[in-house]
Amino acid sequence: MAYTTINKSSDHFNTVLYTGDGSASDRTITGVGFQPDFLWNKSRSNAYNHYIFDVLRGTNMISSNATTAQEDKSPQFSAFTSDGFTIRNDAGSLAINASGVTFANWCWKANGAGVSNTDGSITSTVSANTTSGFSIVKYTGTGSVGTIGHGLSAVPKMIIVKRLDSTSSWSVYHSALGNANQLYLNTTDASTSSTGWNSTDPTSSVFSIGSTASYNGSGNTYIAYAFAEKSGFSSMGSYVGNGNADGTFVYTGFKPAFILLKNTTLSVENWVINDSGRNPSNIVDKDLFANQNYVEAVHSRQDFLSNGFKLRSTANNSNKSGDTYIYMCFAESPLVSSNGVPAVAR
Repeated sequence: MAYTTINKSSDHFNTVLYTGDGSASDRTITGVGFQPDFLWNKSRSNAYNHYIFDVLRGTNMISSNATTAQEDKSPQFSAFTSDGFTIRNDAGSLAINASGVTFANWCWKANGAGVSNTDGSITSTVSANTTSGFSIVKYTGTGSVGTIGHGLSAVPKMIIVKRLDSTSSWSVYHSALGNANQLYLNTTDASTSSTGWNSTDPTSSVFSIGSTASYNGSGNTYIAYAFAEKSGFSSMGSYVGNGNADGTFVYTGFKPAFILLKNTTLSVENWVINDSGRNPSNIVDKDLFANQNYVEAVHSRQDFLSNGFKLRSTANNSNKSGDTYIYMCFAESPLVSSNGVPAVAR
């Protein structure tokens, strides 16, 4: 049984839905349950970009489906609050409160404004939630091979890096791929070999980077999101598809609330996002894609179970026979909490 110190997963991760009201005045979205130090927003009903904000960058926005540099989006997005965030409609390019448009928001708790971290050869600013295994890391590149402190006191299983001051792809490390390979969050590409992680596994204090501009250009600024596994709360791993609607079962040790997965074998498959907020019952079939601005699509995808997820699709982007997939998953509730209370099936 997967016992955990995190009995209430929604203290650290939560999905919040809202519909835009078109107001040009400040509107506060609530119901997160904590200050969302990392906010990932996506329109469900319109083909808008993904909007990503974090506590270290404030009102600056980056998009997981785009390579563009960060842009200041105040006053359309103006602040994180103790239970959500404040937005308004605007005639500009960030339609985060457009009238009648539906939105999904995936929210993670880090640790507020951040502190200086000198664990690596390159000083970073880190906002780290060591309980849940999530940190936000901001740093300036040196152009030379180096290490970056992440503040987790645990080994990250997944790291996402984006250059902020210029056009660049989103580089992804996943432990199932190893330190000599990478994916790009903004593309459909399969896993490729890379020197970006300096062929070095992350440790409980630092991750390693090469000297390429997408990771570590001299004087360039970067943001990294680092995720470590925590029993009963998060799982990062891989599975092999079987091409059957009675699909592969993946054990996580908890009832999932959010899954991000990617086919690493084929070069034309999207990053699939599913969550229990938009899918309160099985089958979980409402897809959004991290690398696309597409509207929400309905496909039979998977069941969220008390102890993991089971694929219910033959689609190439989630369950093609013989293909390898990586995933990152967060809990709705643990299979068994520290007080011995078991999760129930949906």
